[in-house]
Amino acid sequence: MKSIVHRSEDRGYANHGWLEANHSFSFASWYDPKKINFGALRVLNDDRIAGGAGFPKHPHNNMEIITIPLSGKLEHEDSIGNKSQIAAGEVQVMSAGTGVTHSEYNALQNEELKLFQIWIFPNKQNVAPRYDELKLNIKDRENRFQQILSPFPEDEGVWIHQDAWMFMSNLYKDKEIKYTVNKKGNGVFIMVISGKVNINNKFLSSRDAIAIEDASSFTVHSQQDAELLLIEVPMVFQ
Repeated sequence: MKSIVHRSEDRGYANHGWLEANHSFSFASWYDPKKINFGALRVLNDDRIAGGAGFPKHPHNNMEIITIPLSGKLEHEDSIGNKSQIAAGEVQVMSAGTGVTHSEYNALQNEELKLFQIWIFPNKQNVAPRYDELKLNIKDRENRFQQILSPFPEDEGVWIHQDAWMFMSNLYKDKEIKYTVNKKGNGVFIMVISGKVNINNKFLSSRDAIAIEDASSFTVHSQQDAELLLIEVPMVFQ
């Protein structure tokens, strides 16, 4: 097993007044040649958006874009006719494909919006753009991995055009759970949302992450109550 720890304080940072963002991988004006991507995982942004503020309409193509609100409420509108609001406990996915424009705003005027935005390279180019969202049962992630994304439309969670999986977990203190990699050759990037855990004898705190390759499984030990986001992606991809 190969593992590399990414400390919270080593992420990129930008403060635009209305937006504070931490970047796990090179994004916008922040560039680190050692942190371009992790396999098919291209972007993991940890955003804080002021009340009423957000991203005006802008274009994307050939990217799978996943948004996970952590608190507050997000308003989405796109060029393929979707307009909706999602909150913590929900997940949103957009396959940009041949091209789509969208806007993302904090739907609340007096409350900060916190979210993860994730971009994953697709395994199919120029597909028809699509949008989906799903409300999750938070109880299903207590001391286990709750699947929130996969390559399969019939599976739990939302789906994308890539052999990727995504899970969230809420662990109580002193719990231990095992993760088994879904596809041989995939790597796993785990972000600690809060709390403290031990993975592969590496101790991680809030917003620390670990990138794992060449493993068929591994175990997570919680040192205190902890929330996790786990992203499994191909390391070699189309």
